Amino acid sequence: MLKTQGRLGELAVEVHSDVPERFHAGMKLWGLRDDGTRREVEIEELWPHKGHLVVKLRGIDSISEAEHLVGCELQLPRNERAQLGADWAFVSDLIGCAVSDGGREIGRVADVRFGAGEAPLLIVGSAARKYEIPYARAYLQEIDLEGKRIRMSLPEGMLELDAPLTEEEKQQQRQMKR
Repeated sequence: MLKTQGRLGELAVEVHSDVPERFHAGMKLWGLRDDGTRREVEIEELWPHKGHLVVKLRGIDSISEAEHLVGCELQLPRNERAQLGADWAFVSDLIGCAVSDGGREIGRVADVRFGAGEAPLLIVGSAARKYEIPYARAYLQEIDLEGKRIRMSLPEGMLELDAPLTEEEKQQQRQMKR
């Protein structure tokens, strides 16, 4: 949930569903917090607004009550999920998957970011750094969601695109500035 929206506890929600009309009054969802705790919530009312969905949740009747839910991810119960096609996955299933490229482990999926291009970006973390890797069919070799593994074949140099500068590169930049 993005932010509070109104005086009576309404919340603006970014929808990551190809079927946004599936959401309706009376529907029960889970609110997942950053710390991993969940809270069951029920939609009392909802309406589209400026590219988002505004939801009024039962029992949330003020801005201060709604503020506690900002940042939560709304999730459908597993038994209400739609069937997905091949190579499709729910964001919640991707989180925690180990990502490898050509046998080399890159890290685990910490988040999935939308809106940066055609494909969502897997935010993959390792002890040393984080990578933004397009979750694009062209790069996928194997997805094992039960085993929490994603094998990819990434173009050469993709992981180095936003890598920190080496000492040699820093020296070259300093010389160019002179």
